[in-house]
Amino acid sequence: MAPGGSAYENVCESHIAFSDYGIVPDNPEFISSPYGEVAAVVSGKLRMPTDSAVHDLLECPVCMNLMYPPILQCPNGHTLCSNCKCKVRCCPVCRRELGNIRCLALEKIAESLELPCRYQIFGCQDIFPYHSRLRHEQLCQFRLYNCPYAGAECSVTGDIEYLVAHLKNDHNVDMHDGCTFNHRYVKSNPQEVENATWMLTVFNCFGHQFCLHFEAFHLGTAPVYMAFLRFMGTDEDAEKFCYSLEVGGKGRKLTWQGVPRSIRDSHITVRDSLDGLIIYRSMALYFSGGNMKELKLKVSGRIWRKDM
Repeated sequence: MAPGGSAYENVCESHIAFSDYGIVPDNPEFISSPYGEVAAVVSGKLRMPTDSAVHDLLECPVCMNLMYPPILQCPNGHTLCSNCKCKVRCCPVCRRELGNIRCLALEKIAESLELPCRYQIFGCQDIFPYHSRLRHEQLCQFRLYNCPYAGAECSVTGDIEYLVAHLKNDHNVDMHDGCTFNHRYVKSNPQEVENATWMLTVFNCFGHQFCLHFEAFHLGTAPVYMAFLRFMGTDEDAEKFCYSLEVGGKGRKLTWQGVPRSIRDSHITVRDSLDGLIIYRSMALYFSGGNMKELKLKVSGRIWRKDM
């Protein structure tokens, strides 16, 4: 049991004027620069591949993410995003002191672009206008998942295959094959566990992974236990499955049937929505038998596909 679970070209005022009015100068040095490559198409729509010079210019040198207005620059014209501007005192490229200079040329160029989703390598094939891209990525079904481990704060993200290996190797999570299970939760002094999370268990079933959670917390003033299942995948795929949980003793039992929640929802979100099997501590101790002071609770369950 475990408690709790590249260099940038200089940007000058003349560049801004060219960008605003779609004028390309005859200066060979400018034409050969990344700005020269895009100045002639500012007024139109340009679909840029991710390895283009413009895409590189729009990449913040600090966080490496694409920059969105307001895009800021140092006196020498090196750019960075507004979030990183708040975190550094000098330019990360030339070390000049930062002011509050907007890079209007780059902002104008950005408005003309269409770019692929950042999760293209994971399967998203959509192309978006520059400003719409960010909104899409926040909800993209191919975006990375947060680690579902609930026993400690974990900031790791990845696809499902990566997270399964991470749970096994870094969190020592038990992995079981099969769609039925019997799990025992034991605590010699349950009064000491008021807000706790038992070790996560992962079940491999129907070619997918399901996370079994068991937590202790207060519902109002009453101490309760709660068991629930989360699906390692999208909400859409989670809806294809059902599961049941059962706990009992002395000829009595409590049962729960529901649909597993995707790990897009944190375990705290699921717990606070009470979407699972809830057992009041007094009832859990009764099911445990003995002197009503020791928790020995067996939770059995089954997972099945809705189309079966």
